[in-house]
Amino acid sequence: MLHHNICKALSQVNGHNLGSDGQARESLSEDLQEFLGGEVLLYKLDDLTKVNPVTLETVLRCLQARYMADTFYTNAGCTLVALNPFKPVPQLYSPELMREYHAAPQPQKLKPHVFTVGEQTYRNVKSLIEPVNQSIVVSGESGAGKTWTSRCLMKFYAVVAASPTSWESHKIAERIEQRILNSNPVMEAFGNACTLRNNNSSRFGKFIQLQLNRAQQLVGATVQTYLLEKTRVVCQAFSERNFHIFYQICKGASEDERLQWHLPEGAAFSWLPNPERSLEEDCFEVTREAMLHLGIDTPTQSNIFKVLAGLLHLGNIQFAASEDEAQPCQPMDDAKCSVRTAASLLGLQEDVLLKTVQIRTIRAGRQQQVFQKPCPRAECDTRRDCLAKLIYARLFDWLVSVINSSICADTNSWTTFIGLLDVYGFESFPNNSLEQLCINYANEKLQQHFVAHYLRAQQEEYAAEDLEWSFISYQDNQPCLDLIEGSPISICSLINEECRLNRPSSAAQLQTRIETALAGSPCLGHNKLSREPSFIVVHYAGPVRYHTGGLVEKNKDPIPPELTGLLQQSQDPLLLGLFPTNPKEKTQEEPSGQSRAPVLTVVSKFKASLEQLLQVLHSTTPHYIRCIKPNSQGQAQTFVQEEVLSQLEACGLVETIHISAAGFPIRVSHQNFVERYKLLRRLRPRTSSGPHGPYPAKGLPEWCPHAKEATLEPLLHDILHTLPVLTQTKATPGDLAEAMPTPVHCGRTKVFMADSMLELLECGRAQVLEQCARCIQSGWRRHRQRKQERQRQAAILIQAAIRSWLTRKRIQRLHAAATVIKRTWQKWRIRMACLAAEELDDVEEKHLSQAPGSLSTSPLQTKLLEAVIRLWPLGLVLTNTAMGVGSFQRKLVVWACLQLPRGSPSSYTVQTAQQDQAGVTSIRAMPQGSIKFHCKKSPLRYADICPEPSPYSVTGFNQILLERHRLIHM
Repeated sequence: MLHHNICKALSQVNGHNLGSDGQARESLSEDLQEFLGGEVLLYKLDDLTKVNPVTLETVLRCLQARYMADTFYTNAGCTLVALNPFKPVPQLYSPELMREYHAAPQPQKLKPHVFTVGEQTYRNVKSLIEPVNQSIVVSGESGAGKTWTSRCLMKFYAVVAASPTSWESHKIAERIEQRILNSNPVMEAFGNACTLRNNNSSRFGKFIQLQLNRAQQLVGATVQTYLLEKTRVVCQAFSERNFHIFYQICKGASEDERLQWHLPEGAAFSWLPNPERSLEEDCFEVTREAMLHLGIDTPTQSNIFKVLAGLLHLGNIQFAASEDEAQPCQPMDDAKCSVRTAASLLGLQEDVLLKTVQIRTIRAGRQQQVFQKPCPRAECDTRRDCLAKLIYARLFDWLVSVINSSICADTNSWTTFIGLLDVYGFESFPNNSLEQLCINYANEKLQQHFVAHYLRAQQEEYAAEDLEWSFISYQDNQPCLDLIEGSPISICSLINEECRLNRPSSAAQLQTRIETALAGSPCLGHNKLSREPSFIVVHYAGPVRYHTGGLVEKNKDPIPPELTGLLQQSQDPLLLGLFPTNPKEKTQEEPSGQSRAPVLTVVSKFKASLEQLLQVLHSTTPHYIRCIKPNSQGQAQTFVQEEVLSQLEACGLVETIHISAAGFPIRVSHQNFVERYKLLRRLRPRTSSGPHGPYPAKGLPEWCPHAKEATLEPLLHDILHTLPVLTQTKATPGDLAEAMPTPVHCGRTKVFMADSMLELLECGRAQVLEQCARCIQSGWRRHRQRKQERQRQAAILIQAAIRSWLTRKRIQRLHAAATVIKRTWQKWRIRMACLAAEELDDVEEKHLSQAPGSLSTSPLQTKLLEAVIRLWPLGLVLTNTAMGVGSFQRKLVVWACLQLPRGSPSSYTVQTAQQDQAGVTSIRAMPQGSIKFHCKKSPLRYADICPEPSPYSVTGFNQILLERHRLIHM
């Protein structure tokens, strides 16, 4: 909050120093937003290189915030990260949005999108004088959106790469797009399977070339596949499934097709695990319709599915061990029906099929003598599996050739291409074998290609700015590649050597050879706690443990010549097309004479195809898209951090961000740099030589300014010479020698610096702003305190004057009221005194002769009583005067004033204060004294606003208590 207030308080000052050019200030603000993260919300960060610090956790939080805000694309330097929304978002891929990105002057300034990459590649092909082919590497797990991303790119190119004036060109683009999209269901059905991590995992890689003519119009395409995991046909891990197509024909076939393919309801196949599990990919009709659109007619489809059903029955053939080694192993009783069915579906003779699997043909000697040797049970199973894998691999390659024949253009009709590489992602399972080794090896090569390409791009920019680029440091994965493919000794060479040796392979022996021969490699690890023979390879995405058991057998991938000959004898037209009879064709197990050719292993073939792919990529300008799957359930608005974290580790996204941020990712123009950081000159100590005097050269960053304006040069000098001061301020005394910042390089038009230097400059700028803010705050506090003190004193004087005036007014009112009361009372007292004196004198003269104790009821007495009652205040006075007990007048007055009940007056006696005094005492004879008024909290003397009431007091006109002694009832 303090930082915000400081910036807000000094914004006007900075604006004033920048000058009156509003456009310059606006440009500076935009540039600062680009290279300063600040306190921007995570979901607003379009580039992950702005995350600080760049770790798995911070990247994960940023991606989660953007995903929950329905933002599915994020830049990571030169890579685009695509999150699968798992819900339809039509407005995100509408034709209008495609045209908007296509027509934008600078598409990279729009929000990150797959269309940005598509438009950038298309403009690169279109604008270059010498056309350079483009490539887009789409990586990620199956289900992460690779196919959808490729589909969106295809739709985008179909829109922008079609001639708007040529209807024929537009139709050709639509036809190519539709056929490529139709190829996806077919290739997924035959090449994808359910694994532990994904329900629709691609078990192969593909590279699609979109072919463009000289007018940059889409005229054709080709599809190239890599490393189909054909071993999955015969071997599946626990809780995994075979390829989708086998489940589709078992669940989607009609009754007639079931009878034709021998697939009854509820049939069990050993190569078809977990058949009760239903997936979205088990849609047989979608696959058949897509095959029909690709030109595969219904009879051919039926032939394909019949062959696949024959493979399922082939997997149910189990052999029993033979007691005599000279006799071949016979199939078990329950497998004889499977032999018959498999032979029928594959168009083979039953006895020939069984004999080929049971007996191995050996050619030896110069005369190439033929020997037949019965195979043991394990070898029979291996030959059976080899036959199934051979058929399936040839069938998959044939499907790819059919797709290419329907969409490929003539060689002379296209000049450039845009490649889409949909490659399997990094894999690490509990049990990793040769397939995972090849897949991770391919990812290592692609990662190296990415690093080399990006550094080459940086080299070009640094060269344009007259900068050296040797300072870029990054994590090189060349040691890992040397461990896998290096020469003369590597993991691949050792595995291939084991295949060439004519001896049984041993998993423990292979592990020992690898650990001994490659002990000096830093990327080779050991797991001493593992019970199974294995070795660990530390990849760029993390360590992976590979089991050596079965590694050599998978690498050999032997194809006995008798198996190929068997399939060439098939009566099935499809198998005859897949295995044509060609006498010139020799297999790898048919050496001629003593010249034995090296065995062509799986690793060798994959390495050759991978090198060919990398040659194509090196000849293009590559672009990268990393697809991330938020959850494995395919639910929208669900972000499972554990699953995303494993994918970030597998695809090496953090490493990608670090490479993108390597060197000097912060690049600011000279003008903007000076405008923002010229405040740092306040930190530099002043010397006698002036503001531009010499400075010690030790510890200064290396720089070579080539600013266009000469006025910027001294300012740049001043700013750069403050860096040692910043370093000394930030560093502790113990590490001062090691606290020098990374250098700042000044190019022709820009200043290049690293994140650490930017942080140092921002800290120094914040320090200067804090000092200025403290000065502003102290001056404001001093001014506010003085102002408050003056206001307080003025308020005290005003309050004192008000209180004095109010007190004076109140006293004046009280004096006036007291004067009125006093005058009124004096008047009333005088009047009452005169009336009492006159009345008492008359009564005493007339009734002096009466006995004091008698009381009559004469008319005279009645009139007198009425007069006395009317004059009750007089009675109150008389009761408090000294009088005799027997006085008739006194008792009569008391009886009347107190309103005693009528009766005998003798029953009431009144005791006065002076019982022993006789005679009538005049009121004039009473002790004269002042009447005292008591007023609560009044400045008047002898005044009382609320006198204490007495139970014996008599209410009157002004409630004035005149008694001196209380009346006591006798």
